[in-house]
Amino acid sequence: MRHLPVRMARWSARHAGRAIAGWFAFVVLCLVAGIAWGTNEATTKDFWVGEAGRAEATATEGGLERSPTERIMIRARSGELDMAAAGAAARDVTARMRELPQVESVAAPVRSKDGEVLLVSLVLNGPELEGRKNVVPLLEQTAAVAADHPDLVVEETGSPAISKGVNDQRDEDLALSERISLPVTVITLLVVFGSVIMAGVPLLLALSSIAAAIGLSMVASHVMPDAGVGTNLILLIGLAVGVDYTLFYLKREREERARADGRLGPEALVELAAATAGRAIVVSGLAVIVSTATLYLAADVIFSSRATGTILVVAVAVASSLTVLPALLVVIGRRADRLAPRRAACRARRGKPARAGKPETGRVFAALLRPARTRPALTLCLSVLVMLGLAVPALGLKLIDPGRDTFSRDIPAMRVYDRLTESFPELLVTHEVVTRSTPERAAQVKRALEDLGRRARTDPLFARAPQNPEGAKNLTNPAANPESPEDLRPTVRTSADGRISVLELPVPHPAPSAEAIASLTHLRQDHIPATVGRLSGVETAVSGDVARGRDYVSHESGKLPLVLGFLLLMTFLMTVWAFRSVVIGAIGVVLNLLSAGASLGMLVLVFQGTWAEGLLAFDSLGAIASRVPLFLVVILFGLSMDYQVFVVSRIQEARQNGVSAREAVLEGINRSAKVVTSAAIVMVTVFGAFVALHLTEMKQMGFCLAVAVLLDAVVIRLMVLPSVLLLLGERAWWPARRPGRTVRAQEPAAAGSPAEVG
Repeated sequence: MRHLPVRMARWSARHAGRAIAGWFAFVVLCLVAGIAWGTNEATTKDFWVGEAGRAEATATEGGLERSPTERIMIRARSGELDMAAAGAAARDVTARMRELPQVESVAAPVRSKDGEVLLVSLVLNGPELEGRKNVVPLLEQTAAVAADHPDLVVEETGSPAISKGVNDQRDEDLALSERISLPVTVITLLVVFGSVIMAGVPLLLALSSIAAAIGLSMVASHVMPDAGVGTNLILLIGLAVGVDYTLFYLKREREERARADGRLGPEALVELAAATAGRAIVVSGLAVIVSTATLYLAADVIFSSRATGTILVVAVAVASSLTVLPALLVVIGRRADRLAPRRAACRARRGKPARAGKPETGRVFAALLRPARTRPALTLCLSVLVMLGLAVPALGLKLIDPGRDTFSRDIPAMRVYDRLTESFPELLVTHEVVTRSTPERAAQVKRALEDLGRRARTDPLFARAPQNPEGAKNLTNPAANPESPEDLRPTVRTSADGRISVLELPVPHPAPSAEAIASLTHLRQDHIPATVGRLSGVETAVSGDVARGRDYVSHESGKLPLVLGFLLLMTFLMTVWAFRSVVIGAIGVVLNLLSAGASLGMLVLVFQGTWAEGLLAFDSLGAIASRVPLFLVVILFGLSMDYQVFVVSRIQEARQNGVSAREAVLEGINRSAKVVTSAAIVMVTVFGAFVALHLTEMKQMGFCLAVAVLLDAVVIRLMVLPSVLLLLGERAWWPARRPGRTVRAQEPAAAGSPAEVG
């Protein structure tokens, strides 16, 4: 592993044309393979978790699974609803929808209690998650009916329409984030390198790495199903780490070029960069991959999909830095060498002096480093106190599974959904009680479930509404169908073999609300034990929107100690392996925890309250999306290891060159501060662009990642880390012995044998 980056760089430098052609052939091959294989999308059963998952598995076994349902609302454009015109529109909708192959059934129209809305419900063919793919023809027919009845408002909503709207909005958001992050990334690289060509190299490699990773992720989805979030993470992480890895390598090559002052050729310079920055990239990439792999322990399809996308794009980015990047640098270096005499002569004719090399650190970095250099103990105490203060709000962290009610109202189907649930509040939430028994007990189970339904109706948390709207004969004339006890009897659906039964109970409260959660608690702890729970040998489980969310949060909370424990262990072992120091490993773990805690505290402070809603354009959920903290802690540990590896590598390099522990720290920080901060600017820009997105979960992720990278690059790497290492001195490298003086890696060596680091 130690010699691999140099060997790869040597081959690429000597066969630059083959390396460049081979890389882009690899990218094309990955894309072609991905397109040929296609994406294996996660199915409904891949999301089953906890009791809700068991209930849905049982219902599916009996052919009673939840089907994708659409609702079409018909209301007056102004004034009272003309029932004759509304009835005609309802018949038109029904006729059109029944002709569509995507539609399984259409229910009779139902009129709202206030008489202002007529509702047509229909069920789509296929499983629940495929509804968004099949809903387009339905939306087109609804639009056609609306055009044929201009005096009425005919609009459609439902889980399929909302899912399609969310996907469309996510695509628009990703395009927006690219429009924000790419220009800022280019500007940052231009400032760092002062060259269009050199600035274009990191961007080219990052984008090609993303393309290759997307193709590979499509192939990988046939082993681990894609939950629809992998591509988002590939774009988010790929641009950040792809640019960072290339940036570190490029800066080191330019540093070696300036130091050699024309005495070494491009091939030797690339090998020198590979011996130092190349190895750091390998270690950093492995650290991110190992950290991210702990997400698989969560046993969740969404986390597995995110982990796969992140691991693939990081691995490809590392590969690009070790293979095609050295070749590109050799090509660019040869061109620069050919043009150097001409440029020098041109400057001489104009009477301009030769360009002087830029200092390793500027005034800003010198000012930031001064406290740690002059008063490390005080700087350490104050910095740690600040980070702990930022982490305090994380103690009040509340988790919520963001469902349909939390989606942006910029989605048309969500605005229709709000109007639907205002007229039909019983459609907000449905609890599904699923039982399994023997066929001969079907009648007994049905009576117990009906008793459960009647008990629930006496509970103010549940809706009092007819359970069988299709049983109404003439709902365009409510007076002809007065509410009766028969209408109010709960509907129990039973499988053909009589083994499995399902009871649906409506709740007139949104899923994230305290009332909806309380209704689930009452159902599971009170109503079921008093009814169907009394029957021996009958398995009972509850599913539905609320149960799914609560069980998912509980599942994640149960996996958190396992994931976090392995994350801390692997981070420690990776650091010890990289630097041969137990103390450095312990410092890395503590600093990563400090960085992650502070960023999570900021996340809670901003998104769990309401004070920043107008500033960041979001509606507070009063909690944090349940998937965000666990994912962020894992990713933050990986990204923090990036900076840890690059900074400590420079310190270790200086130490191995024979300087004192104090001077090694100062030299390493000085030499890495500018490039680490430049890389942080790129990451903060990429992650910060996600704050402009509509989806609250993505906003929270982007904000927390941007804050974490900023705190890590400025506070941790420029204040806390140097202070700790200055105070510890040689003890920081225990149990490694102090090395003797070696050849400096930055000094020109024989072209074929650059000095080794590590």
